[in-house]
Amino acid sequence: MSNSTQVVLATGNAGKIAEMTELLEPYGWQVSPQGQFFDSEAEETGLTFIENAILKARYASEQTGLPAIADDSGIEVTALKGQPGIYSARYSEDIYGDQTTDQTNLQKLLDELKSVPQGQRQASYYCAMVYVEYGNDPVPIIGLGRWYGNVLVAPQGKGGFGYDPIFWVEELDKSAAELPKEQKNRMSHRGQALNSLVMQLRRGA
Repeated sequence: MSNSTQVVLATGNAGKIAEMTELLEPYGWQVSPQGQFFDSEAEETGLTFIENAILKARYASEQTGLPAIADDSGIEVTALKGQPGIYSARYSEDIYGDQTTDQTNLQKLLDELKSVPQGQRQASYYCAMVYVEYGNDPVPIIGLGRWYGNVLVAPQGKGGFGYDPIFWVEELDKSAAELPKEQKNRMSHRGQALNSLVMQLRRGA
């Protein structure tokens, strides 16, 4: 993959688009979100982050004829046996339907953990990031990342998106929503997964 390669980001999530564009910018790639080409979404029928990321990357590549990068990510809470997991972006859909937002998801998670004490609120953000050269690419490249933390009892900080205001990064004594973008990008599950992906792409270049 050369620095001049145009790549489609297979997401319609504004927060992810901003974060991933910033992460990819140093590599000089021409990055375009899928919304510039089509409006539909891939069906996320997989049972794992990796499966869903592959489905999204293949769909975006098929729709555009371009290489595509997709991520599937979410928060896993130990006390909830790994939930919300792959359902993180639609965790409160059972309550709010198409009115589901980051805030309703976050609030549902806090409600679920209301009776769980401080020392038992361990969680991790997980990300699977996939690159495909074309829609039926038989060897998708996969980068993985995991970021460990704890779930706060109330939101803290105004930055980030998703569950960031309640994801506590113990070594920094801050929530993910309180971190400067550059620091978050270095540490985050998405940053880790992308770095892994880039290293593999460079080895194959």
